[in-house]
Amino acid sequence: MSFWESLRIGATGLTAQRLRLDLISNNIANAQTTRTEKGGAYQRQDVVFMPEEKKASLPDVVAARRDQLSSLQGGVRVAEITTDTETGPRVYDPTHPDADTDGFVTYPNVNIVVEMTNMLSATRSYEANLASIEAVKRMALKALEIGR
Repeated sequence: MSFWESLRIGATGLTAQRLRLDLISNNIANAQTTRTEKGGAYQRQDVVFMPEEKKASLPDVVAARRDQLSSLQGGVRVAEITTDTETGPRVYDPTHPDADTDGFVTYPNVNIVVEMTNMLSATRSYEANLASIEAVKRMALKALEIGR
């Protein structure tokens, strides 16, 4: 694997985790939004990642055994952004402007504890990708030092 390929793989991880953090932040910001443009309460969003297939060169294919071709991966990509369709809690509050005819308000299906846990996980993943990029950079600098 080349220097640039290693950096690209780390960069795809950084980009993916940044998007995940953005979605988590959006979920937290809308945790009390009972009315959206589409109507109804805000529905939390999540991201689904897939491995990005590496464009294998001929030496890679020759070096890989036939049953290991699936291991030729090269980073991560966003497969889709999903909307959680689970309904949020219903709270009796007949004075709320978004209350239904029975006086209940449907709140978003955002659980702050779950979102904070996801945020910690995304932050750690972002840091791990950053550390891999830093390691590649240090190795390249050492290789240049050796070559002098």
